[in-house]
Amino acid sequence: MRAALLLTLPLALSACGDTVYDPRGVEKAETLLSVSATGEADMRPDEARFTAGVQNWAGNAEAASQETREDIAEIVAALTELGVAEEDIQTSTVSVQRIDYGDRRGQFQASNTLSVRVRDVDQAGAAVAAATGVGANIVSGPDLRLSDPEAAANTAYADAYANARARAEAYAEAADMEISRVLYIRDAGGSQGNRYFQGAQQISEVAVQSASPPPPVAPPPLARTAMPEEGGATIMPGQTTSSVTVQVDFALVER
Repeated sequence: MRAALLLTLPLALSACGDTVYDPRGVEKAETLLSVSATGEADMRPDEARFTAGVQNWAGNAEAASQETREDIAEIVAALTELGVAEEDIQTSTVSVQRIDYGDRRGQFQASNTLSVRVRDVDQAGAAVAAATGVGANIVSGPDLRLSDPEAAANTAYADAYANARARAEAYAEAADMEISRVLYIRDAGGSQGNRYFQGAQQISEVAVQSASPPPPVAPPPLARTAMPEEGGATIMPGQTTSSVTVQVDFALVER
């Protein structure tokens, strides 16, 4: 057994000597080209989320809480009458506290807020109006969203890869080479409105050394408070942009 091992070892070494080993997968006749590209997709938000609630003051905690419960019940009734399902109305905060300062010192403040999901963005303004119309004095939002965020993100990723491929082809053309194969694709993350996409983690120290860092993602815009106008709130859905980055390593060969 020992003699067989000694005989096969030189053969293995000589076989390896014909090629240059590269942990990135690049063969001897190939040239590595690493490209980073961004893709975007614009889609109209189709749902909205906002916060609605009330706060009341009274001489004791029970009175303040009772008034708040009654007001919240009216808000829920108004929203459900408009067509908002009960499972899309969720309590987000409940608070009762004694006021020990200012003009209301010695009174109790009770507050209750609801997170509301409106699945038809065109009804968002009417939903805000319905809540404020029955006494909601805490209103914030809206957070305009896509009901299928992955569909928009996948469109952006496809665009990012197409852009990376086109850029690689331009490099290859200038160098009088052509793309032979794709070695590596890395999802570098991105954003969709105020939502972030986590980029894929590097899987080896070699990848860390060879990968270019993705461009920074701009922070999301500050949340805006919906200011109910007389008769309701004007809400413009606009477009939500999905912007993502991919890194692709190509192997080039001479033509």
